[in-house]
Amino acid sequence: MTNASSPILGFNAVSKTFAAGGKRVTALDKISIRVQAARITGLIGPDGAGKTTLMRLAAGLLLPDSGSIHALDIDVVKSPLEAQSAVGYMPQRFGLYEDLSVQENLDLYADLQGVDPAQRPERYAELMRMTALAPFRKRLAGRLSGGMKQKLGLACTLVRTPRLLILDEPTVGVDPVSRRELWEIIDRLVKREGLGVLLSTAYLNEAERCDEVIMIHAGQVMGQKPPREFSEPLRGRSFRVSATSLAKRSLQHRLSKVDGVVDAVIEDEQVRVVTQTTGASAIERLCDEIPDLQVDAVPPSFEDAFVATLKGEHAQTGNFVVQPHKSAQQHDTVIRVHGLQKRFGDFYAVKNISFEVQRGEVFGLLGANGAGKSTTFRMLCGLLPATAGELAVAGRDLRRATADARSRLGYMAQRFSLYVDLSVMENLTFFARAYGLPRARRRQRIEWALQTFELSSYTNSNSGDLPLGYKQRLAMAAALLHEPDILFLDEPTSGVDPLARREFWDRINALAESGVTVLVTTHFMDEANYCDRLVIMAEGDVLAEGTPAQMKERFRSAALPRPTMEDAFIGLIEAQQKHKEAAA
Repeated sequence: MTNASSPILGFNAVSKTFAAGGKRVTALDKISIRVQAARITGLIGPDGAGKTTLMRLAAGLLLPDSGSIHALDIDVVKSPLEAQSAVGYMPQRFGLYEDLSVQENLDLYADLQGVDPAQRPERYAELMRMTALAPFRKRLAGRLSGGMKQKLGLACTLVRTPRLLILDEPTVGVDPVSRRELWEIIDRLVKREGLGVLLSTAYLNEAERCDEVIMIHAGQVMGQKPPREFSEPLRGRSFRVSATSLAKRSLQHRLSKVDGVVDAVIEDEQVRVVTQTTGASAIERLCDEIPDLQVDAVPPSFEDAFVATLKGEHAQTGNFVVQPHKSAQQHDTVIRVHGLQKRFGDFYAVKNISFEVQRGEVFGLLGANGAGKSTTFRMLCGLLPATAGELAVAGRDLRRATADARSRLGYMAQRFSLYVDLSVMENLTFFARAYGLPRARRRQRIEWALQTFELSSYTNSNSGDLPLGYKQRLAMAAALLHEPDILFLDEPTSGVDPLARREFWDRINALAESGVTVLVTTHFMDEANYCDRLVIMAEGDVLAEGTPAQMKERFRSAALPRPTMEDAFIGLIEAQQKHKEAAA
């Protein structure tokens, strides 16, 4: 038995390298960490830091080149199969069998984990209560929403209760309501059953829920301690800045160029700023240029610490320059949706929605998993025919002139739609040809993409081998090769780290300023603040439409004086659910 004070997982000077592109890449470099029972330990780092490699080593799925690993008193290097049987591990894309029902998936994983049939009914009942999946036991896994799939994946991991649970980004790609439910399950497992949990996440506000955080970068540990100990040294360097005379995107751009500012990111209706040194002098130098500038000190967050620690080592992108689009007036309507419906058999995925998007707007399409936003998105891109309603994009009736409309659109899919066995250059060449660019124009635009997105050093690398942030760059470059008027982005930052997200939104803001219309879906509610306007959907209907400020204002109260977009989103979903229950 593991001693109560001893770690249930320990790494000692562990190194791991891989062969990639004809050379050796160091994923982990002599790292030493520990994870305690009955605690949640967060594993945080930028893309390519080595997080997934560390987790797979801990679960016995990989073996290190050097060093020792012990999990639950098992020598993982000597007995990897024993470790695999003892440790609960849920990878990013958990292997559900989509043609099997919820119950059949549970049965399959119980068989694989050797759970005594006599013990299964009680365990299943507990898991169904925990995940709220009891009403869906007969539903095929493939027909579950993203959040429900994640909960089923967790239930399958827990059919035999482990003492060590390893979760690789369990909340990526799920909406805030489902994310909150997953965290409630994890908290319950830790408090009631005493599990030790090692959890990686791209949502840095989730890191603040952990008892302890391991921050890694380039395969090395940069610290292991409670999250507040990472952020406390930044006290006096974090500020909230506003100016009524400037749009928040413009203010954020201005602040990001100020010497002494480490980070400037939109937060609600203000801009959150982190400075290199204590005090607001770097920001206040703007006061002569922006007389109504207001600067308020705020407590530092874990994300402030993460960005301040790693931004200096992150590859900085150059200026993202795009030519202004002059084909139409800045404020004409470029997307018009009226009475849009999509039916699959007797099921209405989209019921009867209407909205308009203006040129140069960043327009958000938000919703819980299964709300119908992806179906709407695919209809707007011309990838799925509408059942009924009016749908016009770039002045074309999308129900009649799909091919013509598509030539005006750029599309960046959630999984990036890259050809993973083709190199960066081959992907760019393929997409340039698919868009029908003449040879000379093709060469010019590919060179623009390589330079602008800093992909030149990866020209001959397979896109499947790129770090996630670089895959995102390549996918965005491919979507912009033909200089579209409208850019569709389907959860474009899912799973990428905060530094890559900031870089991405800098580019989106520049495109919008040039007159490109951007329609985006996202589960990061902080990113919804970058939208000029948005709609929030549930069960095929539009629950609300307006600016982020208008959404949040609906939930302002004495108890909630500064509601966030996440507060507004959850409030709208819960109100809709209560209305549905009252009508039943």
